[in-house]
Amino acid sequence: MVEIISKRDGSRREDMRVKQLIEQNRATITRIADHISSGAYSARKAPREAPKAQGLIFHHISGGPAPAEVHPQVRISLNGRVVVVDHNSGKQLHHIGEIRRKDGVETFVLATRVNGFFSPVDAGIATALAELDGAGIEAAGGEEQFAAVIGARLGFV
Repeated sequence: MVEIISKRDGSRREDMRVKQLIEQNRATITRIADHISSGAYSARKAPREAPKAQGLIFHHISGGPAPAEVHPQVRISLNGRVVVVDHNSGKQLHHIGEIRRKDGVETFVLATRVNGFFSPVDAGIATALAELDGAGIEAAGGEEQFAAVIGARLGFV
């Protein structure tokens, strides 16, 4: 025996009977749902009052006021970045370059397009530090003294 199932337009008779049964017993279903959820079922459907702005605290977030005086200082970070920062606020002013290690020798690489940097230093900084590009750090006496040499060439001392 073969049964042919064809798709009809509209809902099935069983689905229509179930929907009708639910609609006829809606009050009982709501009462049972409120009893089980301690009233949360009806409370969730009730319209809510919109929140009011009274008593809220608003914070205006900004970069903060600019310091009265900028005190630039050269820093060499642990990952080898050589930057000029403001000593008063700690904000970075310029990225000068990097200290790279090749064949066991640490050398300073100036941030220029030729050296592969996307954001090169200003022309004034590049001319002041051009002689130090590719210089060994050990020859200058360590990172602290090298940072002092850069600061002196830029006129920060």
